[in-house]
Amino acid sequence: MKHRLLRVNELLKRELSALLVREMTFGDLLVTVNQVDVTPDLKSAHVYISVLGSKGRNEVLPKLEANRASLQADLARHVVLKYTPHLVFHLDDSIARGSRVLEILQEIDPPPAVETNEHHDS
Repeated sequence: MKHRLLRVNELLKRELSALLVREMTFGDLLVTVNQVDVTPDLKSAHVYISVLGSKGRNEVLPKLEANRASLQADLARHVVLKYTPHLVFHLDDSIARGSRVLEILQEIDPPPAVETNEHHDS
């Protein structure tokens, strides 16, 4: 991927994260922007959202979709690009999956006790 696209992805991720904190509330849920992938023509941006918490998880994407136009307008004011990308939201459950995998691994094989092998030279 080109260096410019990487910079645009990171800039949009940072700005969208700030917008979500300032402009939207999700109750007891922690909603974070994990990744933004902008198409090479800068007309679309796939936004991967992570949701931590149990109640209301299924309402996050519809709420983001309902507020997409205002989020894009706010983004256009903060980030100057030739085109303001059309935001497409996706639920990214990789953090929850990774956490679950770690829990399973802990259950299967608890970590060994750390042995201290100190060598003393006399």
